[in-house]
Amino acid sequence: MKKYAAEFFGTFWLVFGGCGSAIFAAGIPELGIGYAGVSLAFGLTVLTMAYAVGHISGGHFNPAVSFGLFAGGRFDAKELAPYIISQVLGGIAAAGLLYLIASGNASFAIDNTKAGAFAANGYGNLSPHGYSMMSAFLIEFVLTAFFLIIILGATDKFANGKFAGIAIGLGLTLIHLISIPITNTSVNPARSTSQAIFAGGEFIPQLWLFWLAPIAGAIVGGLIYKFLLQKDENLA
Repeated sequence: MKKYAAEFFGTFWLVFGGCGSAIFAAGIPELGIGYAGVSLAFGLTVLTMAYAVGHISGGHFNPAVSFGLFAGGRFDAKELAPYIISQVLGGIAAAGLLYLIASGNASFAIDNTKAGAFAANGYGNLSPHGYSMMSAFLIEFVLTAFFLIIILGATDKFANGKFAGIAIGLGLTLIHLISIPITNTSVNPARSTSQAIFAGGEFIPQLWLFWLAPIAGAIVGGLIYKFLLQKDENLA
């Protein structure tokens, strides 16, 4: 049970820190952290939890990562369901707490007709800068594939594992720097689900893309690393 708890708390921290920074700190005139600050916040959540609980559960905090590690031969299929349930519940718990905190401001309201409402992900009219469904699918697919290549490479037995958390955290930061304008950045179905539940409206029917594209991308990234990049032990 400890590894499932680690995935719950790790995903909680990712959503609370990353989405919380977007909700509370990104849009303050002159003092807000903007896209760059939110990108860094997401990277820092993964970096800190990778070192805090990564040794317990492997530090997935993301259903797509779990699928990608399975495809890459680093994760047991029987653990997929409990890991994903733990991740989704952790994300929802964090979103619920963010909602309670935000409700303490009399002016707080979620306008689910606007892109990025409650840090939710979207495409088309719900894309921060009006990108299409195809653009959203492609960016989520490609960035999640590369995220898995980063994760698998940084945690490979031939790599310097002490710096894996830094590489992964900075990788997620870069991913957000690229794609916040397009989809508000998912690459994580648990993170997308947690915010869509509270944002409601059209964010719910768009949620399929933020499960399908990251998971498909992660599987491809896992297979690329396993069959094209992974070092052959016999040649070590």
